[in-house]
Amino acid sequence: MKLALIGYGKMGKTIEQLAESRGHEVCARLSSSASKSEWESIKEADMAIEFTRPEAALPNFKRCLDLGVALVTGTTGWYSKMSEVESMVKSSEGAFFWASNFSIGVNLFWKLNEQLTALMNVHQEYEPSMVEIHHIQKLDEPSGTAITTANQMIAGLDRFTNWKLSTENPTETDIVIQASREGDVKGTHIVKYESDMDVIELKHEAKSRDGFALGSILAAEFLYGKRGVFTMKDLIK
Repeated sequence: MKLALIGYGKMGKTIEQLAESRGHEVCARLSSSASKSEWESIKEADMAIEFTRPEAALPNFKRCLDLGVALVTGTTGWYSKMSEVESMVKSSEGAFFWASNFSIGVNLFWKLNEQLTALMNVHQEYEPSMVEIHHIQKLDEPSGTAITTANQMIAGLDRFTNWKLSTENPTETDIVIQASREGDVKGTHIVKYESDMDVIELKHEAKSRDGFALGSILAAEFLYGKRGVFTMKDLIK
């Protein structure tokens, strides 16, 4: 495929390297300062892969869909606008793939989290919480991965109805998420259950960006020739 990269930072460069190793061609590289003519250049692409900032996500999605370019996005922090994006995809008859995390390891982590949640629902002596750590350039807080993880816990733990950051005055019905921004941490997520006697932890720690980058390329390969909205669940199936 011919790929356009929207967002050409560390992740974009990693995607480029892995995509080329799989036989794809990167035909366009757009940064946040891209001009109108640079945006027009992506029309020759079969697929765009977008990793940018939450505030740039919806304008980027619209540009791609208006140009008739299928889009894979790993940007998080825009999910409150999901219905708007789904309408954009439908009206343009486009193709759109989103994921809060493209890592195969994280998706296995989520499978384990669902199983652990089911076990812990009957053990209310354990207090659940979450920790997520990312690099200092990550702007959204908590991460999309943390939100997905917390929502799984809420779905399986009867006494919890919401999640809140530790800085947001959580109540006893909230899953507490402690978010930290440190150095160049690629992404660490820890689910914790603590009682007066012990602590149980489920942890995923990314060692590099390669897992996320490869997942986004696999998503692009999956999306090729399709129409509609897709996620990692569709790819894994």
